[in-house]
Amino acid sequence: MSYGGWWGHSYSEPSENSTSYFCIVPYTLCYTRHTNKMPVSGGPGPSLVKYDNPVLLAEVREVKKKGGATGKGRLPPVDKPSSQTEDILNMILPPREWETGNQIWVQYVGSTPATRMDVINLQEQLDAQLAKRQARETGICPIREDLYSQCFDELIRQVTVSCAERGLLLLRVRDESRMTIKAYKTLYESSIAFGMRKALQAEQGKMDMQAKIRTLERRADELERANAELQAKCEAIHQQELEQRKEAERKHQEDVAFLRKANHQLTSQLQTFLGTQGKK
Repeated sequence: MSYGGWWGHSYSEPSENSTSYFCIVPYTLCYTRHTNKMPVSGGPGPSLVKYDNPVLLAEVREVKKKGGATGKGRLPPVDKPSSQTEDILNMILPPREWETGNQIWVQYVGSTPATRMDVINLQEQLDAQLAKRQARETGICPIREDLYSQCFDELIRQVTVSCAERGLLLLRVRDESRMTIKAYKTLYESSIAFGMRKALQAEQGKMDMQAKIRTLERRADELERANAELQAKCEAIHQQELEQRKEAERKHQEDVAFLRKANHQLTSQLQTFLGTQGKK
């Protein structure tokens, strides 16, 4: 079902329990509505976004069925711009639902225009919540991210009340920034996983390299021992050769001295023999 929107625009009525988003196209404003399929037990936590007083979900559904007076939870006639703004606010910031006892309560975002004092109070509440929840001033902090997200949603609500188109544009900026942050988170997680894999591979390679080093060190020790044994053996052989050479030289000198002595004796005997023969 479609209803006439601003300046010839139109928008379609959302179905319950559906995901919501907005898209602005020429002469058309389309949206689908998001609500919680399962109510949350207990009351909602504090938020920087300004909400109206909670109402029973059964009463809202009863108003829808009977088509009674204009209120939250139903699409108003197209001739009421303020109701259209409330509906747009409900699309941008879905109502909160929770269960208390056996009753389900719903709380819609407020459509009251913001004043300068509201903005100052929002800043003070943001600073107070940052200090109360002990959010970190620098680095990655989920608490600080959540509080600033709530603050931005409240600013979008305030802007949408005065100008719906500007609020929708801010919604696009918010969604784009969240998508960018999510992409960075995905990239960061994938880089962490990649780094972990590389670290594990490096650790495994380090262990293999250490085992190889130990094997090579043992091999080097064995070779050093073998080298020492061979050097000792060579030294022993060299020493043995020197001793054998000295012994051979000594024997050679003894043989030479003996032969010289024998030669001298034979020469003397020959000369004596020759001298005796000459006298005869």
